[in-house]
Amino acid sequence: MPIWIIVLALSVVIALAGYAFVLWRRVWAADKQREQRETERNERLAADIRFLSQSLLEGQVPLIEGSIRIKVLLDNYSGPRRNGLQIDIFERIYDSTSHIPTHQGWKDLPRSERDQYRAHMDEIERTQRPEIERAAQQLSQGLS
Repeated sequence: MPIWIIVLALSVVIALAGYAFVLWRRVWAADKQREQRETERNERLAADIRFLSQSLLEGQVPLIEGSIRIKVLLDNYSGPRRNGLQIDIFERIYDSTSHIPTHQGWKDLPRSERDQYRAHMDEIERTQRPEIERAAQQLSQGLS
């Protein structure tokens, strides 16, 4: 076999290996960048959850609205959580109020239906307040 074919084959192999290395480095850099964005996102969500929990405890946000907002933020949070967090109440509040119209749908409801929904929400707040406040107190101290 002529030497030039061997040199050409080795050159092709080296060029392909170099190209594979460049592609691998791009994938590695993209993964690192994605991880960094996710970490930053989780840090923002954790801060928002903590702030919202404190606001709920201070009465700056309605109990049910705050619970729903916290639940949605928790659903989007994928970072570390400390053991022992008892926060499933937010999921239960969300589930028990998900049928209630919001925004324009609420405004379009007849007064009698709004009154029924308000009575339902008042009952939830009355019976679930201690558990909601306990969970909010835990979250106000951070997720991890």
